[in-house]
Amino acid sequence: MEFFENVAKIFSSFNVIDALVIILFALMFYYVFRILKLSNVRVVIAVFVLLVLATGAVFIFTDSLNGEAYMVVPIVLSGVVLVIFNVEVKRDILNIHSFNMLSEMSSHQASATKDEVERYVADIIKALQNLSKDNIGALIILANDNIPSQILESGVILDANISSQLIEGIFFPKAPLHDGAMIINNYKVQAAGCFLPLTQNANIPKELGTRHRAGIGITETSNVIALIVSEETGIITIAQRGKISRYADYDLLKKTLNDYYWKDLSADGRKRL
Repeated sequence: MEFFENVAKIFSSFNVIDALVIILFALMFYYVFRILKLSNVRVVIAVFVLLVLATGAVFIFTDSLNGEAYMVVPIVLSGVVLVIFNVEVKRDILNIHSFNMLSEMSSHQASATKDEVERYVADIIKALQNLSKDNIGALIILANDNIPSQILESGVILDANISSQLIEGIFFPKAPLHDGAMIINNYKVQAAGCFLPLTQNANIPKELGTRHRAGIGITETSNVIALIVSEETGIITIAQRGKISRYADYDLLKKTLNDYYWKDLSADGRKRL
């Protein structure tokens, strides 16, 4: 009974500030666990050191609060986390305020066989290499049900079967949709001519133009893969999580596409391509 009486006392004194503290700590731990999942050891250590320093600074400079520093700690730590995880926070905000049309569309798509997936991979690679050879710019997003609806709606909905002819035709210089991004979701070309957010990363090489900045930008705010063909050089670039791999050859393209489609094949217990 004493235990329940103590619990009752805690909740009897519970107020809005206590609720705010709990929420802020929950958000802080959420993003810390996210970075543990997605980043390397050095980044995790750096985040831990920053949080410890921030905590120490709060207690050092809040002596005048007479024991109320506990309210300031989560606020300051949450501010630190917000700065560190600004990309993740921005991504979550976008996902909250957007209805994902791709998810609805993909629910009507039948599962593909291993042979069909091999054909999709071959057609996408063939199209990219042909575009590269002719120095035709292209931007293809492997969406994985993760494109915000406002981006999808900025283009033209196609819901067409994947083929090298379709991809090359859309990016032909005089085609009406060639300047935008193509969205491939699972086994369909869902849309083309879509407008994407540009990266604000100042460290991007200056020789990379708007198409590359758009491809990098969307991978910073959504969990997608961007395949980019340079109009000036024909170089194929792969962007993931804001990072780029330039001079992508056949082997790298095939590995990237196999990894993208592997999630569906693994669900059926099939062997990896």
